[in-house]
Amino acid sequence: MNALEQELHYRFGDAMPNPGETMEVAPGIRWIRMALPFALNHINLWLLRDEMDGRKGWTVVDCCIARDESRAQWEQIFATQLEGMPVLRVIVTHMHPDHIGLAAWLCERWTTPEHDCRLWISATDYNVARIGCLGPTGFGGDAAAAFFASHGLVDPESVAQIRARSNYYPTLVPDVPRQYRRMQDGDTVTIGGRAWACISGYGHAPEHIALHCAELHVLLGGDMMLPRISTNVSVYDQEPEADSLKLFLQSIDKFKVLDEDTLTLPSHGKPFTGLHQRIRQLHDHHRERLAEVMQACHEQPCSAADILPVLFKRQLDLHQTTFAMGESIAHLHALWFGGQLQRNRSDDGVYRFTPAMS
Repeated sequence: MNALEQELHYRFGDAMPNPGETMEVAPGIRWIRMALPFALNHINLWLLRDEMDGRKGWTVVDCCIARDESRAQWEQIFATQLEGMPVLRVIVTHMHPDHIGLAAWLCERWTTPEHDCRLWISATDYNVARIGCLGPTGFGGDAAAAFFASHGLVDPESVAQIRARSNYYPTLVPDVPRQYRRMQDGDTVTIGGRAWACISGYGHAPEHIALHCAELHVLLGGDMMLPRISTNVSVYDQEPEADSLKLFLQSIDKFKVLDEDTLTLPSHGKPFTGLHQRIRQLHDHHRERLAEVMQACHEQPCSAADILPVLFKRQLDLHQTTFAMGESIAHLHALWFGGQLQRNRSDDGVYRFTPAMS
């Protein structure tokens, strides 16, 4: 446990659910942990006891990526953890593959002639996910490679690999349901007779929705509030001049009105309390990274690729490098939009940032 984690409290210690099983963390809320084949090797999913249209059952929050291992684990949960009751709806916090990958399968699996198992998600993330499912016309490919090249990632091997990833999203998210129920900031969703407030968040995903139950003092934080790592905050080719870091920091400040002892259920890591302290930690983290980026740009004009070793001290594989490039651009953009840096495009077509003229 690092020093920052020691400032938080893990209510359940090192306990966590075994594969294919659940663990109760609050009345009517069960924790599922599924493996991911990435450096970030797991995702937390949630089962909430519910009742809809006179039917008792469960609401699923987030889904895992589409792969046989995940489906098999879900089937084990269905067989042993649902107390003979059905899944009534699927809530997805945002459109990233580990959250929405199996949404279409789950909704189809649990839809009957008597009840539609509906996807609940923000409209923005639903439509972005639909675009991503369309295959080579979705994310990645030539557009992503050209965008990262314009920010200095120009070595031929990286460019070729990013260009070849044109079908990456639909391999993890092969489909999304054709119908959905929209969630947006300020909405109240009733789950199991309890009110859950929708809290929108930006900078990590187009329109992430966290859910807070005041009665239970529980926050389903999704990826907006993680205990051990800082959420990835990136700029990508679809919105090349985004100020993602500013949006993210503004978004997490929305959680300041919640009680400090709120049990935060994150998508990665362990359930924790110490919400206000974690918000402060995240602001401090990004403030320190921005200072490092500013110092680097004082020493020489920097592209986002030049900033990678400033922000990331470890060796990165290609999957990590794409996230890291997006994060580097986000930090440069925060300083650029804040008036501390200026941006120029060099003769080689690469954007480089230098201190703004006073």
